[in-house]
Amino acid sequence: MLTILAVLISYLLGSVSFSILIAKWVKGIDIRNHGSGNAGATNTLRVLGKGPGTAVFLLDIAKGVLAVWLGVWIAGGDWAPVLCGLAAIAGHNWPVYFGFKGGKGIATTVGVMATLAFIPALIAGVIAIILIAITRYVSLGSLILALLLPVFVWMMDKPAAYLWGSLVICVLAFVRHRKNIVKLLKGTENKLGAKKG
Repeated sequence: MLTILAVLISYLLGSVSFSILIAKWVKGIDIRNHGSGNAGATNTLRVLGKGPGTAVFLLDIAKGVLAVWLGVWIAGGDWAPVLCGLAAIAGHNWPVYFGFKGGKGIATTVGVMATLAFIPALIAGVIAIILIAITRYVSLGSLILALLLPVFVWMMDKPAAYLWGSLVICVLAFVRHRKNIVKLLKGTENKLGAKKG
């Protein structure tokens, strides 16, 4: 019962879309109608600039961190924090407050996995950042991050709950980035620093 409560609270927390809220506050726009149409940090950066983009990125990470800790505080064990983290990512992707049309969950994933398994998340994150710096494709870096998380969680012998959670996160990331994958293959994907939409 406590786990269900923690998961529900985490979903509602994840559903707070800072990209939508900050875009509305700063420019009076729905971020989902501009740029790539995604309610996330990268599109906020592209449309509104570095300040709002950074704020969204950090706040979305914070959602993931807080969700995992809610699982620890309310229910404990290995599975509750993982389920709460997944619920926060699901909330970010399909927010109940915004017609279930949200972002892709990568920043929230960073918060979740850094809290659950810091070293695997750090190594995967560094590799992803290097890849983004070289290619300027945030989507490619995000996909590699998601792909490497379960690999490093498994290699470092973390709890089974963390491994299963990271595998679900990987699948979610690829599902949410399916249009980006097509664009990457066609060579039409937007690069970081591309013109504002």
